Amino acid sequence: MTDNHAKTPLTLLGLGAMGTALARTWLAAGHPLTVWNRTPAKAEALAAEGAAVAASPAEAVAASGLVVLCLLDDASIGSALDGVGLAGKDLVNLTTGTPAEGRARAVWAEERGARFLDGGIMGTPSMIGNPAAGGYVFYSGSRRLFDTHRTVLEVPAGARFVGENPGCAALHDVALLSAMTGLFAGISHAFALIEGEDISPKDLAPLLTEWLGAMGFFAGSAAERLVSGDFTTGVESNLAMQVAASGTLLRTAAEQGVSAELITPYLELMRERLEADPAAHGGEDTAGAITLLKR
Repeated sequence: MTDNHAKTPLTLLGLGAMGTALARTWLAAGHPLTVWNRTPAKAEALAAEGAAVAASPAEAVAASGLVVLCLLDDASIGSALDGVGLAGKDLVNLTTGTPAEGRARAVWAEERGARFLDGGIMGTPSMIGNPAAGGYVFYSGSRRLFDTHRTVLEVPAGARFVGENPGCAALHDVALLSAMTGLFAGISHAFALIEGEDISPKDLAPLLTEWLGAMGFFAGSAAERLVSGDFTTGVESNLAMQVAASGTLLRTAAEQGVSAELITPYLELMRERLEADPAAHGGEDTAGAITLLKR
């Protein structure tokens, strides 16, 4: 039997799919856990597993010094904790939000006498409590708070502190998710191109995985160029060549009866960079187009 007396007690508000996964990992690790959810029925299974179920957010917050929030959105936090005493509490927010919301929520917590840590979960519920799955959580805000509770926070998934600016965790989270969205868009376009042809999606999938993995070098290369401001040294496939080649991508999409809407924005961005000054930008790496996005 696990000795709960040696484990840090905590409270969790929010029992959606992610909240429930978090709760189960803390319970399995022997942490005394108090939970609250707007829909009480979602807490029944966890009660059977040893969680204490609070009747209200105020009761839940009062039960522990460490309070974790995993609610629907930032507005839900304000709604759930309106009028709840937070003085002396350690708040860890794992609710998905924007950098601005993280910074504002940190001020909100401080005004109520609480310490605050914002988080961005890089993973799905099935990855929680499964170290081999590779999920982790970005944290930003109070470094002291992170260090104090790091052992508890690392129970569900790896913990990565990314800065004392409370908005940093959400910014890292959204940056990675935005890159993932673009990746998924490209993969979706590729599968659409072969639909109805004598190519099985199952045959294309491993080729996509292999090729996209090989192209992962672009992240490090682009970072170096953005920091140095040098977009021309060591370029293998320059912007002029890429823009010229983009016509093949668009013509193929048209021949296959596939909309190019998922790839057109990036192709247009490269063309815009080139046409602004062909002589200056034609020999650049395509990373130079990134500079146009800050409008």
